[in-house]
Amino acid sequence: MLRPEVSSTSPSAPAISLSSGETRSPQGPRYNFGLQETPQSRPSAKAASASTPPGTSGAAGDRSSSSSLPCPAPSSRPAQGSYFGNKRPYVENTLASNFTFGASSSSARETNYPQTLKTPLSTGNPQRSGYKSWTPQMGYSASSSSVISAHSPSVIVAVVEGRGLARGEIGMASIDLKNPQIILSQFADNTTYAKVITKLKILSPLEIIMSNTACTVGNSTKLFTLITENFKNVNFTTIQRKYFNETKGLEYIEQLCIAEFSTVLMEVQSKYYCLAAVAALLKYVEFIQNSVYAPKSLKICFQGSEQTAMIDSSSAQNLELLINNQDCRNNHTLFGVLNYTKTPGGSRRLRSNILEPLVDIETINMRLDCVQELLQDEELFFGLQSVISRFLDTEQLLSVLVQIPKQDTVNAAESKITNLIYLKHTLELVDPLKIAMKNCNTPLLRAYYGSLEDKRFGIILEKIKTVINDDARYMKGCLNMRTQKCYAVRSNINEFLDIARRTYTEIVDDIAGMISQLGEKYSLPLRTSFSSARGFFIQMTTDCIALPSDQLPSEFIKISKVKNSYSFTSADLIKMNERCQESLREIYHMTYMIVCKLLSEIYEHIHCLYKLSDTVSMLDMLLSFAHACTLSDYVRPEFTDTLAIKHGWHPILEKITAEKPVANNTYITEGSNFLIITGPNMSGKSTYLKQIALCQIMAQIGSYVPAEYSSFRIAKQIFTRISTDDDIETNSSTFMKEMKEIAYILHNANDKSLILIDELGRGTNTEEGIGICYAVCEYLLSLKAFTLFATHFLELCYIDTLYPNVENMHFEVQHVQNTSRNKEAILYTYKLSKGLTEEKNYGLKAAEVSSLPPSIVLDAKEITTQITKQILQNQRSTPEMERQRAVYHLATRLVQTARNSQLDPDSLRTYLSNLKKKYKEDFPRTEQVPGKTEE
Repeated sequence: MLRPEVSSTSPSAPAISLSSGETRSPQGPRYNFGLQETPQSRPSAKAASASTPPGTSGAAGDRSSSSSLPCPAPSSRPAQGSYFGNKRPYVENTLASNFTFGASSSSARETNYPQTLKTPLSTGNPQRSGYKSWTPQMGYSASSSSVISAHSPSVIVAVVEGRGLARGEIGMASIDLKNPQIILSQFADNTTYAKVITKLKILSPLEIIMSNTACTVGNSTKLFTLITENFKNVNFTTIQRKYFNETKGLEYIEQLCIAEFSTVLMEVQSKYYCLAAVAALLKYVEFIQNSVYAPKSLKICFQGSEQTAMIDSSSAQNLELLINNQDCRNNHTLFGVLNYTKTPGGSRRLRSNILEPLVDIETINMRLDCVQELLQDEELFFGLQSVISRFLDTEQLLSVLVQIPKQDTVNAAESKITNLIYLKHTLELVDPLKIAMKNCNTPLLRAYYGSLEDKRFGIILEKIKTVINDDARYMKGCLNMRTQKCYAVRSNINEFLDIARRTYTEIVDDIAGMISQLGEKYSLPLRTSFSSARGFFIQMTTDCIALPSDQLPSEFIKISKVKNSYSFTSADLIKMNERCQESLREIYHMTYMIVCKLLSEIYEHIHCLYKLSDTVSMLDMLLSFAHACTLSDYVRPEFTDTLAIKHGWHPILEKITAEKPVANNTYITEGSNFLIITGPNMSGKSTYLKQIALCQIMAQIGSYVPAEYSSFRIAKQIFTRISTDDDIETNSSTFMKEMKEIAYILHNANDKSLILIDELGRGTNTEEGIGICYAVCEYLLSLKAFTLFATHFLELCYIDTLYPNVENMHFEVQHVQNTSRNKEAILYTYKLSKGLTEEKNYGLKAAEVSSLPPSIVLDAKEITTQITKQILQNQRSTPEMERQRAVYHLATRLVQTARNSQLDPDSLRTYLSNLKKKYKEDFPRTEQVPGKTEE
């Protein structure tokens, strides 16, 4: 059998070739798949490997036709009778196939990229050769700091683009190593590749896979360049184009997709690019995990780009959706406002929904119905919350259960035993969850209740209980959990196991007795303690004890002291620990054999856990929405063709400040879809813009919103241009960053977009800034997008004389006398009013209250007065313009009434009468002959 040997081609980038010898690294055998890496920073993936159970190191394989190593030979398969039963059709074909990732060694030398194998889940992990165990967390509620750790990258994404006439057609496939679900997508993108970049930002990938033809030196594709520029800290791997094979991808889906989701085949059978991506993705994941997925074990779904709203990464950052811009450990974000979830699955679902809000009104209203019922029925709310908080991470539990390790090791055995106990714990919560939901009324909650009626839950639990003790359950504490694993299997199933457990019990009793004797011998208050790293050890507190000569007896070794507490062991105790570990290995091995047999019997039913996982995470998120409503006066939103908010406030600001923020009204329709907002510095313009976007997102994910009344038009895209920082990494000044962001908006905005622009053009001189703003406004006015444009350029406000769908709004301020300094001061009201701001030269007033010398301020006032006279022209609107504007507004109100009115005939007649009266008031009083106007 030929074995891999590491032969260094360069000091920094060792290539791996084949020879008859064998060289093992401290991390176990390393294999060459001909992978190419781009020369960029590669962060360690310890975070992913710590929480994701990687596979075990496989055996060596046969020689392939090229110089790269093939898959491990069939002899490295797990023994027959493994717990997944007959898996030959998929597993054996996979293991027996000879294939090569990437280019051969000769082609690799022709490029500048080092031919190196990256294993994201094993980097720096000395336990690579073992099947790492995983412990799900219970009772999870994250702040922003924990959000970062909880959502550490664990997603691998494969991206492929069409060539020739198909350029711009993108196929993507992603798999979360903590969750056995593959998401496929295929869509057409424009030359900015905005959809690709946004989707990748949302996924937060650990690694991105692309074809090696996309990064040919000197001729790399634009998509490749953009991805590497935007994801500098993400591992990037290229593999040969031939592995992006749509036929193989379809075969994978047929072999791996569980029956409940097999309709995905109909959706993707003609979507060649996403099929090609999933083929390369699964082949690559097999090797970095060193394990394969069991047949019919994965949830595979297709996600079109039209199903959710698009929020680009810059907007997510500006709006502080997940991370606070001032302090990443701070939970003053939209996620922090809404996150009262109790499970990791609920937290993940909330996070993904915030980044990708829904666009289907029916689905949103179903969620809102659930939130409303939870708010009205306290018994349902608290009953559900109590049960949901006891669930573990069901998604990750399922991910571990469906993977087949290629080697049976102690760690693999311990992991499977642990997860079987977790599975029992999870299934025992199904009945309490059904009891809590039995009286629910809304369609969505009834549907989830119906999914819990699945008989497979009971079948699996009964089979588990025939082998596993009723008392075996999830417990906190490593010693408690070790005890649960040792005694998980019932007595009298395996007599050798019973003997091994009695031996283990005797050893533990001997340890306790020995420590008790040592305490009596030296008259010290010794107690037995345990840790997963040290095993059993001795602890002692010296609160009321005086040590002779201030020293412990010489028999005690490895002494450590923290304040008045000593920890230590002895030579005899170390030997006893070794005997204990040996006994444990025997117990785990025999228990593992029994567990494997049990899993092979229940595996055909295990797919109902996908429904349970979806149910628990959705209920957790809906409970979180309801919880947030109980802490503030939120209101249920409506969905029409109008954005109307009565007394709305900023949800994050409410959490920060002791007092409730100032509430403001918002009214945007297709007839008045462009708001220009003016006001002094610090008057509240930026906060108001963010407030609108946050309320829109909250409404579209199914949450109540902070307002007295709210109505929204579904936004399929949300764009913001708010930040004024420069970007050192891309060598972009403030102005250049502004231009890049506004160009992105102009390229991608459509009639269903919500656009928020704050102080565009202030990174250059006034004339150019006004010119750019005016041109951008005119372009956006050609769309039906809802746009809010905050500016200090008062000249821009006069655009309403040319475009009747423009409305001017301003933030009011009051002037008060500062008695201490005998000067006039500005009092900010943060109230939004209609019309232009009447404040002039408020920048000079702000400068005046600062420490600028009075002479400088006086000169600035004189110069400003002169420039204002030269620049500003008298731009009064003519009566004809006023008439056209009034007619336009009347027409849009009538169209809006025809679309949305639910008034009875008498009320409608009164409304139309008032509308007619309003039109007459807006009509110019002075009749003008057409063509003759007064200025």
